[in-house]
Amino acid sequence: MMKVLISLAMLLLTLGQPVLAQQEISTGREQQLERTVQELRQRVARLEKLLKQLMSSTHRDTALDEKRLTRASSQFGEPVRGVSDRRKVSSLTSHAATTNRRGQKGAGRTSESLRAYWKEGIRLDSADGAFRLRLGGRIMNDWGFFIPDEAIEKTFGPQRDGTEFRRARFYVSGTLYDRVEFKAQYDFAGGQAAFKDVYLGLIKLPVIGHVRIGHFKEPFSLEELTSSKYITFMERALSTVFAPSRNTGLMFHNHALDERLTWAIGVFRDADRFGAGAGDGKYDLTGRVTGLPWYRENGRKLLHLGLGYSHRKPADGLLRLRERPEAHLASRFVDTSAFAVTSVDVVGLEGALVYGPFSLQSEYIRDFVDRPAGPELDFYSYYVQASYFLTGEHRHYKRSSGAFDRIKPRRSFELGDRAGAGAWEIAARYSDLDLTDRGINGGRLQDVTLGVNWYLNPNTRLMWNYVFADRADLGDASILQMRFQVDF
Repeated sequence: MMKVLISLAMLLLTLGQPVLAQQEISTGREQQLERTVQELRQRVARLEKLLKQLMSSTHRDTALDEKRLTRASSQFGEPVRGVSDRRKVSSLTSHAATTNRRGQKGAGRTSESLRAYWKEGIRLDSADGAFRLRLGGRIMNDWGFFIPDEAIEKTFGPQRDGTEFRRARFYVSGTLYDRVEFKAQYDFAGGQAAFKDVYLGLIKLPVIGHVRIGHFKEPFSLEELTSSKYITFMERALSTVFAPSRNTGLMFHNHALDERLTWAIGVFRDADRFGAGAGDGKYDLTGRVTGLPWYRENGRKLLHLGLGYSHRKPADGLLRLRERPEAHLASRFVDTSAFAVTSVDVVGLEGALVYGPFSLQSEYIRDFVDRPAGPELDFYSYYVQASYFLTGEHRHYKRSSGAFDRIKPRRSFELGDRAGAGAWEIAARYSDLDLTDRGINGGRLQDVTLGVNWYLNPNTRLMWNYVFADRADLGDASILQMRFQVDF
């Protein structure tokens, strides 16, 4: 009996050992799991603290990143239960840190990407706005048909019908770091490249406003400073023969009184088509001031007044004034030939009225020429033009520059369900130019020009002009011309 009891006791001890061992193992695993959970909770707490800091910093940069961080923060509303959740947290935290670094770079005015879009041209802007680029150009194809008097052809040669690319330009322009502007534009019309605005400048400076240096238009004449893309007729008025146009120089310009006043003044040197010029002491001083005494309905009604002045010293001491009728395919009907001068003073008065679809514009320019021998010469020119939009648009005015800007049809030309007529404008102009005075017989030319413009959209225009050109004491010519224009 004793042997049986001892045997049973030994059997129970043998069977109990695995159970105790299993209990000890289970207790060890539970403790290890508890330590792991505790460590994970501490990590989650640290991550939540870090995310709150990142979210607070990023909120000042972009609202988008705040939303992303908010979504990331919501991932930690419950304890992390596995490796996959920890990876999600790590990924979101890394993204938030990267976003924050980008925001800090933006604050330092740097950028890693460009946004491309269309706004009457191809534009590229950096994400932080520090860099703004614009790519564009213009193509103008002209056709002309002539009916001249016999006296005109005998004096100036045959006036043949023809066609030409009046302008074929491409450019890149923009601003760098909000303070530097630049533009490089080249014209390939006629088969040879030429500068048509190549400059750089500093903008938004205290007190003085803007500074520009390079090859660009001198600040003189409303008609001359309005881009060829936006002038009412195919060619500018006769009076722009006195306007200095593009030369190489240094100019200060700005606007004031909520852009109701503009001013510009610069020192220039007469330059060729590539901006080169030479001559000791041969500098020109040109300035212009404009005002808007009346401005209503965001420019639909306005009155523009301006005054321009230029003191000039030709580099070679010679002056020649000559001009075509308002048709570039025609010969020059007036010409003073070259003569010796000491200096030239040019004064211009300008005015423009916009009253809804109706506009009126006029300029009067006088040229005072000082000669080394002989009396002072006095030449003059003026024009008056009017236009009316049959479709209700109005001429757009750019207040910061004191010149007219792009026409935007109410409805661009379309067919089908989106049918639109574009914008239709009719216009008339009278110009008078006298280049005869005290022994200089350059002649007198008077033009009457009628025009019809069809703006298919803000970037495309068809133009028809009829010009009646009367050369005093000689004869006249009738000219019919048309232009196909696209710009961007």
